Amino acid sequence: MTSSLTSVTLEVTDLAAAERFYADAFGLTAPRLRLRAGDAPTEGFRGFTMSITVARPSDVDSFLASAVAAGATTIKPAAKSLWGYGGVVQAPDGTIWKLATSAKKDAGPATREIGELVLLLGVEDVKATKQFYVEQGLTVGRSFGSKYVEFAAEESSPVKLALYKRRALAKDAGVPVEGSGSHRLALGGTTAAPFTDPDGFAWEATASATTTS
Repeated sequence: MTSSLTSVTLEVTDLAAAERFYADAFGLTAPRLRLRAGDAPTEGFRGFTMSITVARPSDVDSFLASAVAAGATTIKPAAKSLWGYGGVVQAPDGTIWKLATSAKKDAGPATREIGELVLLLGVEDVKATKQFYVEQGLTVGRSFGSKYVEFAAEESSPVKLALYKRRALAKDAGVPVEGSGSHRLALGGTTAAPFTDPDGFAWEATASATTTS
């Protein structure tokens, strides 16, 4: 049983390059974001996105600029939307990152402070996967029927976990929904034994991060 997500590990083909990218682009290092070498085959959309929420549009612009300068590719330029302001980039390792704020106007200069780091899993059946995670011990924080679920995070948890329909997540990220192979993602929690969810995302005990997804 696990009560929360305690770590996210991205598998990358060039560990040193990825470490430089995430430090330069977002100021992210362990334990908030973990990296490890891996070369499992993957093609197209890997079924998840990482989101960084910030306080104001200037922070979105600042993080997008530093990500592109560090080697990221722009998928969606920053723009206003019904929900706020944001943009999407793809890291050199292939991970899709969304930078967003609910604010549409700046209340000051960029601080580059990260509000929340959110892992969004694209799943085929949100209700079924939500029930699976509830049975694993996670607590639902917010739920919008069969469209979106957000799990409550402990204060010590560096990452928030949420579920979104796979097709809707790909559309939001601005990429084709097709994809196969490894997610190249490992989730860590206070679980007694490793397990895999209905969409193939693998969990491992945080203290023994050894398995891959």
